[in-house]
Amino acid sequence: MPTYISLANLTSEGVKDAKNITSRIEDTRKLFESFGAKLKEVYLVTGQYDYVVIAEAPDDETAAKAVLSLASKGNVRTQTFRAFTAEEMKRIIGGIR
Repeated sequence: MPTYISLANLTSEGVKDAKNITSRIEDTRKLFESFGAKLKEVYLVTGQYDYVVIAEAPDDETAAKAVLSLASKGNVRTQTFRAFTAEEMKRIIGGIR
């Protein structure tokens, strides 16, 4: 399945309920699974973003549905990117003319 990386920041609502972040991550895992996607890793990070999220989904449409559904809960804002593996990069580069 394609891999997606999201950079996420807590909203003011998400910060108010910070003590429940780990349970929200488990809820997010279930939410993604309900769309046929998989939440692989969530990292709390320092710097400009609060989290880095790595997920897999069968396609871009499914990934968008999962991320938009998550964002609609009001606890995080995300920027999501399609990530390519080394094997996928070989195929992409092999197609350059």
